[in-house]
Amino acid sequence: MSRVSDSARTRVHRMIAIRNRTLIVMAVVVIFALIAYVCTLSMQKSSQQLEYASYPRTYSEYVELEAKEFHVEPALVYAVIKQESGFDPKCVSQAGAVGLMQIMPDTFSWMLSTMDKSDKKQYTTDDLYDPKVNIRFGCKYLATLEKLFPNQSTTLAAYNAGMGNVSGWLKNKNYSADGKTLKQIPFSETRAYAKKVMDNYAQYKKLYYTHNSSSVTK
Repeated sequence: MSRVSDSARTRVHRMIAIRNRTLIVMAVVVIFALIAYVCTLSMQKSSQQLEYASYPRTYSEYVELEAKEFHVEPALVYAVIKQESGFDPKCVSQAGAVGLMQIMPDTFSWMLSTMDKSDKKQYTTDDLYDPKVNIRFGCKYLATLEKLFPNQSTTLAAYNAGMGNVSGWLKNKNYSADGKTLKQIPFSETRAYAKKVMDNYAQYKKLYYTHNSSSVTK
């Protein structure tokens, strides 16, 4: 009778030990799963933060206002600024382009000549270092180019290479089949520029201007 009881007790102890080991293993699995989940969330958050940091909306108070006035997409304005100056308002190119949107003094003078005379303010080239002024005239120039060259790639080609060059390319059947859209951009620098700005534009649209965009404000 004692041997039977000892055997029964042994089986019970074994079952309890097996159950305890099973519970420990399950607990370890759950803990590792939670750790992996938390790490994944943390990596996703870090990746998202890095993405927002890479595509900032610095000077948004000016971009949003001027883009709306001139009927230009803010995402495109940010994309141009990112490529042109990296959001440095003091940036000056070797060619003499000035400020955030790298406006050439000659282009600035031309735009000033087209302004409504009711605007009594007298601008100088030095005003292009002012983010508000630079963005205003940059948006105005983009709007002008979009009317002349409705295709986005062609608009950006004109922003980089000038209206005269693009108008000439559109007349050349080697570069344009319809006289409206460039099937090929002759200048490699301009070709690379247009592609990069369009890539920037797509990222800004995705991050800030789609219904799935985060509410994070930069």
